[in-house]
This record gives sequence, C-alpha cells and structure tokens, in this order.
Amino acid sequence: MALLYTLFKYALFRPVCLVVFRPWVEGEENIPATGGVVLAGNHLSAGDTFLLPAMITRRMTFPAKAELFHQKGFGRVVGWFLRAVGQVPMDRSGGRASADGLRPIYDVLTDGGVVGIFPEGTRSHDGRLYRGRTGVARLALGARVPVVPVGFVGTQFQPGLFGIPVMKRPGIRIGAPLDFSEHFGESDGAVYRQVTDQVMAAIGELTGQEYVPVYSNSGRARQLPDETAA
Repeated sequence: MALLYTLFKYALFRPVCLVVFRPWVEGEENIPATGGVVLAGNHLSAGDTFLLPAMITRRMTFPAKAELFHQKGFGRVVGWFLRAVGQVPMDRSGGRASADGLRPIYDVLTDGGVVGIFPEGTRSHDGRLYRGRTGVARLALGARVPVVPVGFVGTQFQPGLFGIPVMKRPGIRIGAPLDFSEHFGESDGAVYRQVTDQVMAAIGELTGQEYVPVYSNSGRARQLPDETAA
C-alpha cells in the first residue's frame, strides 16, 4: 500500500495540484520529521483532503466515512482506492461504534504516522471558523502525540475555464506543534474541550477567519448571516 500511496501522490495528485492550482505552503518545517502527529486544520472544501497530502513530504492518513469502504458496484472501486492510499474507516454512527471506530486511527499514530483531521467535523458553509469537536483532543491525548495546526486559505472551488471548478492559488499555513503532554492519558471532558479550543484558536491565528462558537452543522449556525470571512 505504501508503494501505491507514493505512486498516486507523485505521479498524479502532486503534479496536478502544482500545474492546475499553483498552491503555496508555509511552515512545513513545523511538522516533526518522525513520530506520530495530528495535523488539525480548518475545512473550506473537499480539496483540503487531497491538497495537504500532495504538498507535504510525510505520508499522511485522513479518516474517511466507514460506509465508503463497504459499498457495492462501482463503490467497491472507491473503497479499494481509499485503502490503496492508506485511508482508514471511521464509524460516525455515534456511541460505542464511533469510539471503537477510532482504533485504526490510534494505530496509525502509535505506529509513528501522521493523521489529518478537521475538528469542525464538516466543511464551513460560509468561510468562517466554527467550534471544534473534541475528537482531536481524544486522539492527541490518547495516542500521546502533538497537534500541528494547519490553516487552509482560498481552497474553495471556483468556476474556471469552461466552467470547470478549480482552486485559484490556494494556500496552506502550518503552525508550530502544540504540546499537550501535561494532559496525556487524561479522559476528562473539560480537558478535551480546553485542548480542542486551543487547537481551534491556533488554526484561527493562521487563517484570520472569523470564529463562531457554535458547531458548523447546528441550527444556530444556519441562522447566522451568510457572510464570507475576510
């Protein structure tokens, strides 16, 4: 699988990103060269999920919806591709199933790998930064790894030539690692919230987005004025 990941990355995704989107990256040196680490970023578009792995040196894993791995017909091709590029299934049904579903992600981290996660849980519908869910804290404290904040800028797709959607000069800002070692092994809800809020604040510093202290898929979020953050 590692060979397929490298093949897809350097023969397909990275060349396409460089030629078509012309992205820029700042701060890749902040990603530890070895060892487990969580890269936690804001989420503006589907392009975030392939732009970051394509543009950084270390191999990384994004959790994907578990149902994508168990489809029929053409969906089996999708499942094969996700496995081929090292993605792992995550159960989002809630309760015990979701907790158990984090195990493959913990395994990646404890084996010294890089995991990408979007604490907001879903894409921002208006460009603002929303409250983070505490999964990022559970992963970091449980696997005893640092969190590196990532800020995506301008990764929203826009109509390009012939109406084909493209990203126009998207950017990735990578911040300094956040050390939560004083809380490693803790499983307190208040600590999870504290750590998550620190991660979101660090992401906000990188992006300059307006912060909204509600979950992005909540009813309150949908009632807010539809503005795009500066």
